[in-house]
Amino acid sequence: MDDGGLRKVLVTGGSSGIGAATAREFAARGCRVAVAGRDRTDLAKVAADTGGIAVPGDLARAGAPRATVDMAAFALGGLDVVVSNAGVGWSGPFAGMDDAEIDALLDVNLRAAAHLTRASLRYLRPDRGHLVYVGSIAGVVGVAGEAWYSATKAGLTTLAAALRAELKDEGIGVTLVTPGVVDTPYFDRRKVPYQRHHPRPVRPELVAGLIADAVARRRDEVIVPGWLMLPARLKVSFPRLYRLLESRFA
Repeated sequence: MDDGGLRKVLVTGGSSGIGAATAREFAARGCRVAVAGRDRTDLAKVAADTGGIAVPGDLARAGAPRATVDMAAFALGGLDVVVSNAGVGWSGPFAGMDDAEIDALLDVNLRAAAHLTRASLRYLRPDRGHLVYVGSIAGVVGVAGEAWYSATKAGLTTLAAALRAELKDEGIGVTLVTPGVVDTPYFDRRKVPYQRHHPRPVRPELVAGLIADAVARRRDEVIVPGWLMLPARLKVSFPRLYRLLESRFA
């Protein structure tokens, strides 16, 4: 069944941080929400807060992204917006990663997003359907000590750009949201705290509001906070200058 009115939104990585804030933001704007994630307890709380449904599961497992999409679409009566937010991090020298850690980042940060997208496309309707990918500034500039995380987020950045062109004629919107440092449990889970003095972390609610605005306005890209657009453009246009500044201030 499809009421044709309220937007139906699926948010992955929805048990905490940006995902939970995004689910609450869409619910506050009158949308029907499904939240997906691995932490059943926190997921149930977010679902209760938003009047939505919880879809527990591990997107890294084979078949889980499609099952998540199908369950959300069935429960909501369709899908209009899919926010691919689930992600994991790792900090330290690349040589210190083992095979399982490399595979885990690839599976969650990029592979799951691809499978989630492919499963979603059969539900998204022209001029109403929208895909949102939550990337990272690390995927744009590359961050020493987070080499593989940066690479997986760079892949997500490229996927969003290519799909935007590919789906344009079908009327499916594609937004890439590129946050800098966000005050979430991400740093606790990767077991290495955020140790830089700058940039200062922003609240997940700020990112969530910009995600919802981007969908409403059909925006292609959002960088949070906005000043991070400067180093992103500097690296592309003046790579030598960027490397000099990076070596001095990183």
